[in-house]
Amino acid sequence: MSSNTAKSIDIIDAEDQLRADMYSFLASLLRTEPNAELVNQLTNLESDDSPIGKSIKTLSKLASSMDLPTIRDEYMRIFVGVGRGEILPFASYYLTGFLKDKPLAKLRNDMKEIGIELVENVKEPEDHIASLFDMMSGLILGKFNKKFSISEQKDFFNKHLGSWVDLLMRDIESSKIAVFYSPIGTIGREFIEIERSSFSMDVTG
Repeated sequence: MSSNTAKSIDIIDAEDQLRADMYSFLASLLRTEPNAELVNQLTNLESDDSPIGKSIKTLSKLASSMDLPTIRDEYMRIFVGVGRGEILPFASYYLTGFLKDKPLAKLRNDMKEIGIELVENVKEPEDHIASLFDMMSGLILGKFNKKFSISEQKDFFNKHLGSWVDLLMRDIESSKIAVFYSPIGTIGREFIEIERSSFSMDVTG
């Protein structure tokens, strides 16, 4: 994604930076089949013994033990396939059963109001999970003209992610094809639960 303002205009606290980083991390893993640089970065991940941390450790071990063609093939089989993949990670599909449906139109309206512009040469509809995670990261970091409040972040999350993202992450986690991507689904599911808990404590939203 891109915006009219390339740099954050407010100081970002450590917690928000971590949230934004996690959204970006998940987006990088779900956007397309990973390249060698990304997989190599995953082999060096450090983590704790939290539920997310344990899944990050699993992912790091898989990145070290699986060869790149196998990992890339797994992505293609899960998300692309011949004709279509096992999982279609788009809001419109999860909410209506069709691609490029009303949820995409609503998202585009909100993107226009916020000032979010598509990066050139992006072929996927904007309601792909990676794009939505990029948008959440941008809202947190103030990449779209301003730093959005927790209430504004919560509103965007509830409109465009809240009703389907948990199911998507569980589908990835439990996919019969997934080996490398299964812990990514777990990381996403656990992170979204933390986000929901944080948003529920927002008394202004």
